[in-house]
Amino acid sequence: MESLWRQFDRLVVFDTETTGIEFGKDTIIELGAVSMEKDGETGSMDRLVRLPEGKCLPPFITNLTGITDEQLQTEGVGPEEAAREFCALLEGAERPLLVAYNAQFDLNFLFWFLRPFALVKKIKKPRFLDALTVY
Repeated sequence: MESLWRQFDRLVVFDTETTGIEFGKDTIIELGAVSMEKDGETGSMDRLVRLPEGKCLPPFITNLTGITDEQLQTEGVGPEEAAREFCALLEGAERPLLVAYNAQFDLNFLFWFLRPFALVKKIKKPRFLDALTVY
């Protein structure tokens, strides 16, 4: 772990739940992340994200994730709020590392999620690690 901290000043481990597998068509319905520096956790988030008006979760996704349309409407936040909260976990880091399991999937969705809010630049600086390939 020490060699990791020589290369990076912050790790942000994150995961998404989505409405499907097509990042241009489907969307993030849950975004969770934890930010860590050498001395420990510096922040975290776990947000359900409301769907656009008139959209519903496919039954398969509800069965897979346990997330319901009702939960998204009552507990969810808007996409921009979740996007900005995620990006805040990267603020101030000079050498950040984003870590995800099956990172290509999550990063594609994250890119499309941040894009409408002009936040894609926030994930240009970090390097990426796919925990699946390490495991």
